[in-house]
Amino acid sequence: MKMIKTTILTLMSLTLITGMAVAGNYKSDKKDIVDTAVAAGSFNTLATALQAAGLIDTLKGDGPFTVFAPTDEAFTKLPEGTVENLLKPENKDKLTAILTYHVVSGKVYAKQVVDLDSATTVEGSDISIVVKDGNVILNGNSTVTKTDIKTSNGIIHVIDQVLMP
Repeated sequence: MKMIKTTILTLMSLTLITGMAVAGNYKSDKKDIVDTAVAAGSFNTLATALQAAGLIDTLKGDGPFTVFAPTDEAFTKLPEGTVENLLKPENKDKLTAILTYHVVSGKVYAKQVVDLDSATTVEGSDISIVVKDGNVILNGNSTVTKTDIKTSNGIIHVIDQVLMP
């Protein structure tokens, strides 16, 4: 009986620790936007693109910024060869425009996003925002899948499609 209780307590502890580690992948008030995204493990393509565009230092800066962050899976939805082409040095300006189109100045939490019909990006263009069936849709095709990931210099909202200016 004592062995069963010990095993159950051990499993409960492991479950709690695992849950905390998974939650830690998406929330860190101590880490900046870039470090939080890298730690999550599902934004490798975004991190590579930010590096190629020379935007790492900017998004590690004071901010605050709100980033609509496409996952690695979102990048795979682009036409074949698009990412590889954008990462070429000669396409740095285009890549920078696309990436800064995912960033809004200031901290914009989900409860604020749902009250907006658009937001002006750092790139200079607007993103359209519609709430449909309880989901926030950007530009008619990108769904916000996770909201309000707090970082030391802003907020991350995870999206399932790459936005194009």
